[in-house]
Amino acid sequence: QVQLVESGGGLVQAGGSLRLSCAASGRTFSTYAMGWFRQAPGKEREFVAAIGRNGGDTYYADSVKGRFTISRDNAKNTVYLQMNSLKPEDTAVYYCAAAQVAAPVSHEYDYWGQGTQVTVSS
Repeated sequence: QVQLVESGGGLVQAGGSLRLSCAASGRTFSTYAMGWFRQAPGKEREFVAAIGRNGGDTYYADSVKGRFTISRDNAKNTVYLQMNSLKPEDTAVYYCAAAQVAAPVSHEYDYWGQGTQVTVSS
């Protein structure tokens, strides 16, 4: 019942910044917790960040804590991931997902976007 489309990925040098956006369709966006995951070539998909329905609760993987910030604007049906101080190991396809509750595991998420590529060069 919700479609998600990521945007904002690209190529950036180490130390740079990118802001990813995830636009959601439908009128039920505010009822979902939202998360960001990423998958690098040859690796499993990993949790990056999550945010509760009202944006009051946020969660981050240790690897991105202090560098990435997740936020949402329910009036715009959009969730964001601000990525600062990017490292080559951040290179991956980044996916936006919707869940009933914010969680660090992918199986809790019901809807997924197509992903957007982030490449960080050294």
